[in-house]
Amino acid sequence: MTHLDADQMLDALLRLPRIYGAQISPDARWAAWTWSGLDDTCDVYIAPADASTPPLQLTKSSINTQLAAWSPDSQSVLVIQDNEGDERFRVYRVLIDRPGEMHLLLDPQVQFYVRYPQIHRNGRWLIYGANYDAEADEEIDPFYIYRYDLITKEFFTLVKPKNGGWCKPELNLAGTHVIYNRQERHPSGAQLWMVSINGKEDLEIVNTGDTFKVDGYWLPDSQRVLAIAEVETHCKVGIYDLRNKHLRWLIDDPQRNIEWAYAVPRSEFVVIFETREARTYASLLNSVTSEEIHLEVPFGALAPLAPVNQTQWIGMFSSAQYPTDLIHFSLHESVLPETFKSITRLPQHIQIRPGDLAPAETFHWEAKDKRMLQGWLFHPRTLPRGTIVCIHGGPALHDEDVLDEQVQYFVSQGYTVFQPNYRGSTGFNRAFVEAIKVKGWGHDEQDDIQRGIEALIQSGISEKGRVGITGLCYGGYSAWCQITRNPPEVVAAAIPVCGMTDLVVDFENTRSDFLPYTIEMMGGSPSEVPQKYFDASPINFIHQIKGKLMIVQGMNDSVVSPINMQVVTEALNKAGIPYELVTFSDEGHGIYRPTNLRQLYPAMLEFFRRAFDESPAPSTE
Repeated sequence: MTHLDADQMLDALLRLPRIYGAQISPDARWAAWTWSGLDDTCDVYIAPADASTPPLQLTKSSINTQLAAWSPDSQSVLVIQDNEGDERFRVYRVLIDRPGEMHLLLDPQVQFYVRYPQIHRNGRWLIYGANYDAEADEEIDPFYIYRYDLITKEFFTLVKPKNGGWCKPELNLAGTHVIYNRQERHPSGAQLWMVSINGKEDLEIVNTGDTFKVDGYWLPDSQRVLAIAEVETHCKVGIYDLRNKHLRWLIDDPQRNIEWAYAVPRSEFVVIFETREARTYASLLNSVTSEEIHLEVPFGALAPLAPVNQTQWIGMFSSAQYPTDLIHFSLHESVLPETFKSITRLPQHIQIRPGDLAPAETFHWEAKDKRMLQGWLFHPRTLPRGTIVCIHGGPALHDEDVLDEQVQYFVSQGYTVFQPNYRGSTGFNRAFVEAIKVKGWGHDEQDDIQRGIEALIQSGISEKGRVGITGLCYGGYSAWCQITRNPPEVVAAAIPVCGMTDLVVDFENTRSDFLPYTIEMMGGSPSEVPQKYFDASPINFIHQIKGKLMIVQGMNDSVVSPINMQVVTEALNKAGIPYELVTFSDEGHGIYRPTNLRQLYPAMLEFFRRAFDESPAPSTE
């Protein structure tokens, strides 16, 4: 084991390259990904799928640059950049044989948000979603789907949904049709639709009920669509055939908690992901024969991406002790991390080793309704100085066995870290996800988190008066609730990004793509269920705060804006509640730049240390 002091450990963690959004090219010859940690900003890299040569850096910019999509001919990629976290993405094309040259295709000029840009096989049409009405030249709530001519600069509107919601168009390789979601029947539901590239044919292709969601992905033949659809008790997987407009279900099993799937390039396989107790397990399903190959690893998660040859596959592996990496593995040998071959040459870029990092251990506790809950515990090697509870965002996400530099930094400095998977989290089953909607945000899931903290104290893992809480996105909202509305087991809350407070403080100014989700989770709009919104908003209970409070804000955040932060801090000032405020002028919805994290993480650590030291000693009665 390498012995690192606090500064060395933080530097080593923030220098860990982190892979996002890896995609295999349509010809299956290349892997592309967004890589952060090698510099102060993230950039796009590619490498041959056979790992014959080292990775090639496609972009080098002082602005965060992310991979968006491959071109159909596998000769270029689309990348996106925003203005310091404002999410109003400019779209560029980069030829893989001309690295460093970024050709601007679309610039929203802060007029609208761009979603999922893709290039047509003719090379001149850009397909994307945008909350923009080109005819009126104004930003709108719904996301229209556009076909933009890069030569004539003409906008052609393929689809005009009536309601706002998350927009995810996907163009097939043949360039004939686009699949997308509509959320117009019910806030909880999303149906899968398909529109022809000329906009003349627009039809619903998969619908399992008004309140259920359906996602879809094109298979490589451009004639079939992989559908992942919710039903009452589970998700099922099927194939929709464009030629005969027939839907065939491949997996329809209430005992399997399938959460995600995608099609493998140049293959009949689709990858199925199911979760059990917040652990992800992958399988390869033949879309023609329905034969299935299950892949299991002893820890972490393995995601197959594409075959390299008859025996080798390219995939992604990650765990709490292993940074996410693109690797080669064999289907016919033991699927063990020590047998993997890194495509990115990751070991050459890291100073830290698995022995320096804490493993993720499962912890169970009982909810008030007797259901068993699960979370992850990370233990320091020394006597713990306290416990820090890190709550994941979403809430329709879940914490898993994956490396988190914030968690590992806190653990390395002597703190126990607890990640609770409260009701509403994915990773268990449909009933567990839906359970958060019974009373709406801010109720039963907060009790789940509180009871998890109490279980840690009762078991002797944590000490009363030495528990702090933090979280991103919805996790920040949960931290607000814990410190304003629950008993004082939590004595400090450090909230990077003001949680989801904007959805209840400034609902009318919430971004349109989040509105249906908020209404779904709350069971209606503020005018329909005003008491639910009042009860769910921590700002109405800040007078009850007894612990220490730190608020962290990205000043370019388009989800939780500085205006929302101002509303919160004014209320705190009026109530005489002290707080610490840390802002970053070059961050958006989350703090990501390594230079900023080098400032933030030690500040949070010092904040918790002071809070724990100043808290009353535990009662001996």
